[in-house]
Amino acid sequence: MTDTPTESPGPAPRTSPAAKLDWFAELRGLALMLLAVLAFNSLIANPFYIPSISMMPNLLVGDRLVVSKYPYGWNWSSASFHLLPRGIWRFLGRTPEYGDIVIVVPGNRKEDLIKRVVALPGDRIAVVNGQIVLNGKPVPQAVEPPVELPVDPNQPCDEATFPGLKVRKPSGREYCELPALRETLPNGASYTIIDHGDQPLDHVPELRVPAGHVFLMGDNRDHSADSREPLEYNGLGGPVPLSDIGGRAEFITFSLNGNAGWNPLGWWDALRSGRAWNTLRPRIEPVEKP
Repeated sequence: MTDTPTESPGPAPRTSPAAKLDWFAELRGLALMLLAVLAFNSLIANPFYIPSISMMPNLLVGDRLVVSKYPYGWNWSSASFHLLPRGIWRFLGRTPEYGDIVIVVPGNRKEDLIKRVVALPGDRIAVVNGQIVLNGKPVPQAVEPPVELPVDPNQPCDEATFPGLKVRKPSGREYCELPALRETLPNGASYTIIDHGDQPLDHVPELRVPAGHVFLMGDNRDHSADSREPLEYNGLGGPVPLSDIGGRAEFITFSLNGNAGWNPLGWWDALRSGRAWNTLRPRIEPVEKP
């Protein structure tokens, strides 16, 4: 009996070189991801940072919040970074309600401001001694206990801006003690404002809000460049067209007091307590029927 010859093993398979990176596919994927982010931020919602004191006490410097883009439809100002040219067109446009906090782009620059809607198309509005007079009727303002805000780098309560309003508690902690009023608009929208002094913007002659426009004011009435202030003084220059409103502020995600700077490791200690997830929709009070 003869042995069956065995086949000699073939050469070992050659190791294939690593596949080359498909740069076109990678760049295409990155571009699609960026487009998806831009589309979401332009059509659905966008983060927003509060850089000024104009909406105190309801919004503080250092607050981060979410702005929804769809409540009033879409227009040129809805687009992220305002990539579209300024225009008066609107798609599925709707009118804000009294008391809504909105993002608005001034007519002379592409800078996002945040203000509150206090008058709607067709309304007559004046400001008399700091009080809104809407369609000939003063908007109710009820005195509330002072708002006490802890002093921090984002809210220093400096003497030039808030003269005599910084107080030190027995604990040694400093607070900005702000005189507060609760303002209630005709639909029952109610919110707190600050008005601690007399200044030119407390006196505005009556005007009529044109069709397709709204009148906006900041809640910190003595320190807000809004519809009461001309464009050349960084205001809004009167009623603003609805096509310049890019969304509605919905809620605060978190707030930083400024102690952390740019170091993320210090953000936890810099978080302001009690501000995360606070809604920015106004409280609605019962409205008395005439």
